[in-house]
Amino acid sequence: MSTETELMLKGYGLTTAEMTYHMPDYPHVLNTYVWQDYDLAPDHARLLKFIGFWRETLEGPLHSVRFTHRKLIAPGEWRNVVGEFHYH
Repeated sequence: MSTETELMLKGYGLTTAEMTYHMPDYPHVLNTYVWQDYDLAPDHARLLKFIGFWRETLEGPLHSVRFTHRKLIAPGEWRNVVGEFHYH
């Protein structure tokens, strides 16, 4: 098992998914679940594995899945600052 830093250095980024699903006892009521893990874009193998687990194991059928992916280690952003503010 790799540490988070090792995963980020290998190109993994943080994937956050919001899963909207039907409540098992009340199928007309929707609820949400937020899931996060380090994953590789564009395949998102870990996210797809979790969605497969959800479909096979959990009773609440998925309505929709929204996700975002962000690499946390990236080249630094540099900008030239012209001007200075002074406080008393």
